[in-house]
Amino acid sequence: MTDINFSGMAAKPDSQGDDNAPGAGVRDLRWDIIELLFFAYRDFVGDADQELEAFGFGRAHHRVIHFVTRYPGLKVADLLDVLRITKQSLGRVLKQLLDEGYIVQKTGNNDRRQRLLYATPKGEALVAKLAGLQTDRINRAVAGIDPAGVETVRQFLRAMIDRDDPDKVLEAIFGGGRKTRE
Repeated sequence: MTDINFSGMAAKPDSQGDDNAPGAGVRDLRWDIIELLFFAYRDFVGDADQELEAFGFGRAHHRVIHFVTRYPGLKVADLLDVLRITKQSLGRVLKQLLDEGYIVQKTGNNDRRQRLLYATPKGEALVAKLAGLQTDRINRAVAGIDPAGVETVRQFLRAMIDRDDPDKVLEAIFGGGRKTRE
């Protein structure tokens, strides 16, 4: 992925509006936060991307194995909702994770049509390694912030998520779902 060098540009990092920017004059735009989120996300997932590449996996694999590991017995239908992707998009990724032994699929006890997903020890180890890389980045970022500031960051990130989203996993996260570490 090619990075863009902004060093020669005269943008103010804290500017909320830019008269020369597209859409200027309509309202004050949060270019500062928008761009910080872009770059933070790029680097946050980039740590895991390098590790995933060694396995022939990408970000889609990471998202699937992450939620399957965090929420054992996750229904395929719920995973589709959480990731907001189609069956076709999930199919290839899920097949590879199943074929390579990172995930197993079981039928539901009450409804045999349900497909429940579980991470194998191999899958759990991969997720732990990726989460370790991402935790290291988070810990470096919050190292100089007091606990109240860290809570403010957490509140900001929660507020960025569509709270009207009916995802069962989001409900579990906000309700103190499985394996949460804060």
